[in-house]
Amino acid sequence: MRQSHVHHNPVTGDSFFGWEGDVLVVNIVGKPSAAKDAIGKPHGHQLKVSVTAKPVNGKATDHMVRFLAPLFGVSVSAIEVVFGQENINKQLRIKAPTKLPPVFETRPVQYSLDI
Repeated sequence: MRQSHVHHNPVTGDSFFGWEGDVLVVNIVGKPSAAKDAIGKPHGHQLKVSVTAKPVNGKATDHMVRFLAPLFGVSVSAIEVVFGQENINKQLRIKAPTKLPPVFETRPVQYSLDI
């Protein structure tokens, strides 16, 4: 039996972000052609990020990386687009962020029997 290509992410688990050493891994749902660049709220396993750029040839993702870099205190080159360069569903790896936007102040959800 073939396994589905949709699988549980071991780094982010049930959260929209997780840590792999000093690398922050973030699952994002992008909203291109927005009124303003903004970090929204988590939607399940993804964080909503709106950008003003149009979704043409990955330009909205490039714009998103340039928008996010100073918010994490890193250079643009410290952010890797793992997948989703030309898709609204994407994953970013941010190397050694020196600051975090407020939405990241909640800890990633850990598997637990406590409710």
